[in-house]
Amino acid sequence: MNSPVKPENRRVSVVPVAAPDSGYAWFILISCFFVFGLTFGVIKAFGVFYVEIHKHFETTAAGTSWITSIAVATLHVVAPVSSALSARYSPRSVVIWGGLICSIGVGCGSFARSLVELYLTVGFLNGFGYALTWTPTVTMLAVYFQKRRPLANALASSGECILTFILTPLFQLLIDSFSWRGALLILAGLQLNLCVCGMLLRPLETTTDVPISQVKEEEMRLWLQVASKEDVNEVQQRCDEAKGLKISEANCQWTSQEDTVNKPNVQTDSHPQTKMGKIRTQILRYADFTLITNARFLVYSMFGVFAALGFFAPGLFLVPYARSKGIAEYQAAALMSISAVLDLFGRVFFGWVANLRVVETVQQLTASVTLLGTTLLLCPLASSFPELAAFSAAYGLVYGATVAIHITVLGEVVGVQRLGSALGFFMLIRSSGGLLGPPIAGFFIDQMSDYGTGFLMAGVALIVSALFLLLLHQMNRRSQKSELKEIQDMT
Repeated sequence: MNSPVKPENRRVSVVPVAAPDSGYAWFILISCFFVFGLTFGVIKAFGVFYVEIHKHFETTAAGTSWITSIAVATLHVVAPVSSALSARYSPRSVVIWGGLICSIGVGCGSFARSLVELYLTVGFLNGFGYALTWTPTVTMLAVYFQKRRPLANALASSGECILTFILTPLFQLLIDSFSWRGALLILAGLQLNLCVCGMLLRPLETTTDVPISQVKEEEMRLWLQVASKEDVNEVQQRCDEAKGLKISEANCQWTSQEDTVNKPNVQTDSHPQTKMGKIRTQILRYADFTLITNARFLVYSMFGVFAALGFFAPGLFLVPYARSKGIAEYQAAALMSISAVLDLFGRVFFGWVANLRVVETVQQLTASVTLLGTTLLLCPLASSFPELAAFSAAYGLVYGATVAIHITVLGEVVGVQRLGSALGFFMLIRSSGGLLGPPIAGFFIDQMSDYGTGFLMAGVALIVSALFLLLLHQMNRRSQKSELKEIQDMT
């Protein structure tokens, strides 16, 4: 029989909730900037490889599109594993390993003798590495920024635009000089820079264990005043789930002082319920499965599924569509660069707008997604280079406005303390859309012999996704009214 635990010997893990928004946070932002560029930026610029691989293996549009589709789907499916590994070990080590896997996958893909080998290397292995790098870095960015979080997300995601702008003509030049195989080998070397991005990551502050007797009630009240409302609600919920237990530092929680002081004779190891509680707490540390009971999170995840159907197809098929209209190689590649420039402006400007809190971010996201879908539906009307350039500019602008804030909205839905697990599960649920989007678009292209039909499919999918955002907004309104009514009843 274990001896009773004395209240003065109980220890609590304390980490700060308020993020600095300055100092080393900007190095985290730089790391995230290049991670966005070397993952999603490469995916968007891969349309240049698409044309050459399509010719080399003499396959269908749908068959070639599976390379990007598998990479995107793997990135989404492995995201929860990436979140759990970062909680178990560290974001730094996970990102470094992810960079190595990306480089190995793309390097092996340069020697592929069939499409299946490209599916396994540039598709699966590369996507697996993307998941290990992208998810922990974005989560760290949310930890380091609080007041400027929308702007920080926008600036970091702009790395996707800038590197797309640079990589698209660079890939075309490398393909012309060294063939698509040589270009893939050089890309494998570029992917090693993801390891450097991982080296920049470090915890916000070292967690310290202090005796519970040293945690004053005044300090607790001060902490509650500093924490945002969503953080307080999140911590209160987690504390209710783990009363009487020592809470891990990964969840930034406090052990209940009242329960510790009033119940000094609790047997922490012998009681079956206590053991089950410890197991549950350990699982929640790595993967917060309670998110599946959050209706707002599930609605937002359905938005992600339909949005993913339309997100990745346009970038893959824009260059082939332009080539099919008789546009020269470098002019077709320049369309992606035009899109990237306006994408950059859209992310920074609309991220700044979101930071002003002029309108609710979910409303802003709904408007941008609807405009993005409408723009894609208009794409088949463009046939000349000036018309396609105008489409690319409009597409880049509204795409940037959408991507700038969709992670910010996810943080508002679940709270920043659960963002790591939520991002992993959100990516997992969204994986079906990322996997099926390009092949479905490729199927329509093969059937109709027109790349324009792929843009029509993507536009319809995005407009459907906006309907789920409207539902989420209504759920938010009802929740706010319910909370206001409870406050009025109490007073």
